[in-house]
Parts: sequence; structure tokens; C-alpha cells
Amino acid sequence: MGSNPEDQRRQRLTLLEDDIGRKLAESEASGELRQARSWGRPLDLGDGYDETPAELRMGMKILKDAGVVPAEVELMREIEALRQSLEGAGDDEAARAGRQRLAEMQQALALRLEKLRSSGTW
Repeated sequence: MGSNPEDQRRQRLTLLEDDIGRKLAESEASGELRQARSWGRPLDLGDGYDETPAELRMGMKILKDAGVVPAEVELMREIEALRQSLEGAGDDEAARAGRQRLAEMQQALALRLEKLRSSGTW
């Protein structure tokens, strides 16, 4: 009734009867949770979940859990690996060929993503 939100939150944690609830209550009491960088903010898992259209999330999650990587993601990884390998490369024939390959891969990825966007099969 007259309790503040902090007391209410603490009470909810305390009322949980499972191991997770007890561990959370202990972490809260010790101040461990407040030391987390994400304290008080939504978690950013960095896994693209929020950016994935809602109708595709379950399918993508199933694929991810099964270890299946979409072709676009694999291409992104290859592009990044090539980009890193070209960092600090000189201007010899091999480096020029690598930069040309990188540009081609980036263009292929952009076209593939645009096709997915426009077709609605995202």
C-alpha cells in the first residue's frame, strides 16, 4: 500500500521460491547487480533479435540454436575477415586484388540484402 517501488521490487524477488529468485535476491542484497554495466537498462544481447522482423524471429532462433548460419551472415563474416587481412596492406598486386574482391563481396551482400528486403522474404 504505502511501500515504495524499491521495497516492492525487493519483496517480489524475495517471494520467488526457486533457486534463481534466491540468487537474484542475494545478488541484489550484496550490491552485485548494481555493479553491472547494464544496471537499470534493457539488455543489449547484440544478437540481432530486436532488428529481426517479428514474423521471422522464431524461425531464425531455431536456425541459430541448430547452428545454421544464414548465407548473408556467413558472407558478412567473410567480408570482415578479408577487410581485417587487408588492414595495413601495401599497394602491391595481391593487396589490390584483395581490395577488388572485398568490393565485389560487399556489392554482392548489398544486392542480396536489397533483394530480401524488396521481396519481403526477409
